[in-house]
Amino acid sequence: MTIKKVAILQSNYIPWKGYFDIINSVDEFVIYDDVQFTKNDWRNRNQIMTPQGKSWLTVPVKHQTGQLIYEVEVSDPEWQSKHWERLKQNYSKAPFFKDFREPFESFYRGEKIHNLSLANLKLISAVNITLGISTNISDSRQYRRDLAPSERLLTILKSLGGTEYLSGPAAKSYLDESIFIEEGIKVSFMNYENYPTYSQLSQEFAHDVTILDVLFNCGPEARAQLKSFTL
Repeated sequence: MTIKKVAILQSNYIPWKGYFDIINSVDEFVIYDDVQFTKNDWRNRNQIMTPQGKSWLTVPVKHQTGQLIYEVEVSDPEWQSKHWERLKQNYSKAPFFKDFREPFESFYRGEKIHNLSLANLKLISAVNITLGISTNISDSRQYRRDLAPSERLLTILKSLGGTEYLSGPAAKSYLDESIFIEEGIKVSFMNYENYPTYSQLSQEFAHDVTILDVLFNCGPEARAQLKSFTL
């Protein structure tokens, strides 16, 4: 039997390395942005490293109660240029900033993006290309929505011919694994423990920062900081 691994996750803003380990560990990655937007979450913000330690970089959004992620629009038309200035201020002295800045500078200084989900997808795709991740990315909106959460995930898996579902460890608390097992689909959870450390620009090391921190500090060795490339 052909094994096909699938992951289904909401988009994050310039996610951390664990997010890309999941993408790189599967054959199909589904952006799950037709679910409710959660305020003050990873959807529209992430952390960067500054000389003082971790700091939030947040996309300002116009949010209404009950809005789905893909419906959320940005509230400040100048957010891209502002974020790029903060990234430059904090990473211009990183060893590989000059070598790895181009695709991200092109995004932040290029066409203005007003939709949060689209911005996230463009940045995720830019990171995938930079890291050499070739996993196919699709959109959950092409599948049925009138189902309970676990049943909907199962439906997407079956539609894609998936034989294994890979998820983040937080899903253990709510995922109904039994319905996947009944369909012969294996369920596994990403292990985020024991990542290697690397030289950051702050004295206090932190794993839970944007992947850009890895790229700008590690450059061509960035892949060695992800488990999926070293297994």
